[in-house]
Amino acid sequence: MSPVPAPVPAEPITPDPVREVPRTLLTQSWLDLAFLHWAADPADVAPLLPAGTVPDTYEGLTYVGLVAFRMYRVGWLNLPGVPYLGTFPETNVRLYSVDRHGRRGVVFRSLEASRLLPVLIARAGFRLPYTWAGMAIRRDADTVRYTSVRRWPGPRGARSRIAVRVGERIDHPTDLEHFLTARWGMHNSVHGRTVYLPNAHPRWPLHRADLLHCEDELITAAGLPTPTGPPVSVLYSPGVRVRFGRPGRPPTP
Repeated sequence: MSPVPAPVPAEPITPDPVREVPRTLLTQSWLDLAFLHWAADPADVAPLLPAGTVPDTYEGLTYVGLVAFRMYRVGWLNLPGVPYLGTFPETNVRLYSVDRHGRRGVVFRSLEASRLLPVLIARAGFRLPYTWAGMAIRRDADTVRYTSVRRWPGPRGARSRIAVRVGERIDHPTDLEHFLTARWGMHNSVHGRTVYLPNAHPRWPLHRADLLHCEDELITAAGLPTPTGPPVSVLYSPGVRVRFGRPGRPPTP
């Protein structure tokens, strides 16, 4: 029986993509993003991650992210994005992962979206935990408000209400801010097999943000403990254009 290779060190945390994405599977833009993060014990998160991954940590802690934004013009391959069905508000609950090949990523515990057809496609084709919700994003001067009420599947009625005031541009994000936002792939379980979907986009334009209001039931609906206290990081970004690559083979040791 051949020995199992030892895990390799995690790839560096960088504000720019760490790998090429030569074959485009999906294109989309993420706009008007609010990033809210709470520190979490890696032991609480580990059972919720796909096989072959462990919590990615920064100075001994991992993080739970609540990210609200506007998805804009999802498109296949290099075709133009779809204006109506490919454009909708979204709010996701995400965790941070690293696999034995050192690839850092995110793991989505839930993704609320206001268009039913994309939800059905993502659940059936990608096995992503998308849910259909009534949602809205409203901006008034420097204040952005995000609301979501889950419709299907349950728990029906799970809510999220967030309001942030956008502040100054961050010229030099901290290592933690890069750790929370510059994630160049996604781990997901598809038919019992863990896959890694890489992505690439320009460097995040990040702003400081004041949290004016947060009333959220999505984190607990995703099977995570109720956060205690305010988030340790609140950021805003006007957005980036994103390409997702096709799932590829792990890097050669």
